[in-house]
Amino acid sequence: MNALEVHDLWVRVGDKLILRGVDLALEPGQVHALMGPNGSGKSTLALALAGHPEYQVVKGRAFLEGRDLLALPPYERARAGLFVAFQYPPEVEGVKLREFLRLACGERGKGFCEFQRIFPQALARLKMEDFRDRELNVGFSGGEKKRAELLQLYMLRPKVALLDEPDSGVDVDAMRLIAEVIKEMAAAGTAVLIITHYPRLLEYVPPEKVFVLLDGRIVDHDGPELAWRIGEAGFEVVRK
Repeated sequence: MNALEVHDLWVRVGDKLILRGVDLALEPGQVHALMGPNGSGKSTLALALAGHPEYQVVKGRAFLEGRDLLALPPYERARAGLFVAFQYPPEVEGVKLREFLRLACGERGKGFCEFQRIFPQALARLKMEDFRDRELNVGFSGGEKKRAELLQLYMLRPKVALLDEPDSGVDVDAMRLIAEVIKEMAAAGTAVLIITHYPRLLEYVPPEKVFVLLDGRIVDHDGPELAWRIGEAGFEVVRK
């Protein structure tokens, strides 16, 4: 069974139709990539699947391991195993990173003792030991925010992870670390979708399948060689 299936998904934001019939499937334990130029609808897909109230699903279906995802409120989608790492993670004043993750892990069925055991391991893996008592994303650099998102992924072990531009604003060392964590999560069974518009991160974590989104539709899909062709010639290679 596919971890996530999306069928003929149409999404409107305000009075503008952004997605116009998206179809894709993610397999458990594999890394996938969704590529497309800016404004093509990549972030819209992730936010609509997460249940953002401003992203109205006009038509279509989505299933998380066979369960009707769109019938669930946002918190139930997360509880069921859908994880979204945001392109621009918000700063949350007054909420410490540790307490946020403790509560999130509890919603995913991890008890306090288990949290106490795995939290220091996760901090060390993401090189974030100095952030445990910091407010969530407050004062973090762009790269630190992206590592904090991957820290959440590492702790929660979701069924499906939609990672919106996890490589933006990070240096080479952080990119290698992020790639390693993504591969570890896939090896543990998570279906990963890396959302990006250029293949830099994909050089470190080659995807099994690359989907290309243009004008609100998936117009092509292939193996990792498709990402390399786009990197060399741009998205014109799939417009022809």
